[in-house]
Amino acid sequence: MSLYEFCRDFDFLQAPVKTREILQNSLLDIVGVMAGAASNDTSVALRRFAVAHYPAGEFGSRLLFDGQRVNLLGAGWAGGFSADSLDAHEGHFRSKGHAGATVVPALLALADALHHQGKHVSGHELLSALCLGYETGLRAGTALMATSPTYHASGGFSAIGVVCAGARLLGFDEPTFRHALGIAEYFSARCPMMRLIAFPTMLRDAHGSGAFVGLNALLMAREGVTGAPAETVEDASVAEHWLDVGQRWEIDSQYFKPWPVCRWAQPALTAMLQLQQDHPALNADTIETIRVETFYESMCLQGHTPADADQAQYALAFPLAALIVRGKLGPDEVTGESIHAADIRALSARIEIVEAADISARFPNEILSRVTVTLKNGNVLVSPITAARGDPETALSREELEQKFDLFASSLGHERSLAVKQAIRNLGQSASAIATLEPIFERIHP
Repeated sequence: MSLYEFCRDFDFLQAPVKTREILQNSLLDIVGVMAGAASNDTSVALRRFAVAHYPAGEFGSRLLFDGQRVNLLGAGWAGGFSADSLDAHEGHFRSKGHAGATVVPALLALADALHHQGKHVSGHELLSALCLGYETGLRAGTALMATSPTYHASGGFSAIGVVCAGARLLGFDEPTFRHALGIAEYFSARCPMMRLIAFPTMLRDAHGSGAFVGLNALLMAREGVTGAPAETVEDASVAEHWLDVGQRWEIDSQYFKPWPVCRWAQPALTAMLQLQQDHPALNADTIETIRVETFYESMCLQGHTPADADQAQYALAFPLAALIVRGKLGPDEVTGESIHAADIRALSARIEIVEAADISARFPNEILSRVTVTLKNGNVLVSPITAARGDPETALSREELEQKFDLFASSLGHERSLAVKQAIRNLGQSASAIATLEPIFERIHP
């Protein structure tokens, strides 16, 4: 079966039950993250950018949690940036990246544009397309990471998922589909991710670029623009990444984040939380110093005194201190005034982050950390080498994922938050996906 045939014929019910559950949890997770991000500086700036520079044309889409209608490409930029602006969305080890923060906002924008044209997409069809987008996007990521010596941001591969899913919704024939893949790969920006780790900015993991490039490729191919074969899909050197599509599911390897910070920081947060559970008296007032031993990439995060939300989320010391001082780590702790809070910064200054060779040797197959806490009374507490919560082996329960959604979507108000959650959970039975998901297109009122 060719990739085109898979994308053309796949039905959501053909995926295993576990895969379908992960996909629907992923959709809930991404939408919750975007709700929590809707009022931050990045989301506001990109909505302003889209309204100013991408007026609606034939394909006009509403901006998520805003309602203004702009060109599909502007909606892709804004949606991808917004999903990426709060670092709490799910991810995937083998691609060292994420698909959903590109695929979900891009496909919601495309489905809304089609709905506006009178071409209604059912909830079941949207779930089928989302499943395709996730799976093919992740496979493109594993192919890129296996063939490139550089660690690229997710936007370097996630546009492939947008094309595979979007071509299904647009009814492309095989030549048009292959041209769209080629256009998307050719124009995808292979952004050097470690530069972003060293210098955090709003550019993040390039999901805005991935959404734009994928949607742009679909529109260009639809108009007859040709594109070279996509090497990360069609070249013989990557065949192993595509041979078993539809039989084995990369979606099953996704992880979910309990906290809105880089995944590389989360093993240390998990270890500290366990130490606090084992030692109830352990708090900011009793701690003298903290030493985090971790893998090299995690050590690079550092981040003791972030200047803005981007630096606070691509950090380790600051979010670890915030978790201890505030007893939680949600959107409020890594945005706004909390970034400059004296009590959090005081503890952050007493955190040392170092590389441990034994832990680095196990990356990227495992992301691990070990935490040593020296108390003011001289006692020393040492965690075991710890993996982050939310990995496939330490999965978050459905109840925990819904609690996370409730926290992140609290800005919507209880009634609307509940309506969004119910809409996502009932999407498969909906005759019109966009009509059912209407609450996510309405503007948030402070």
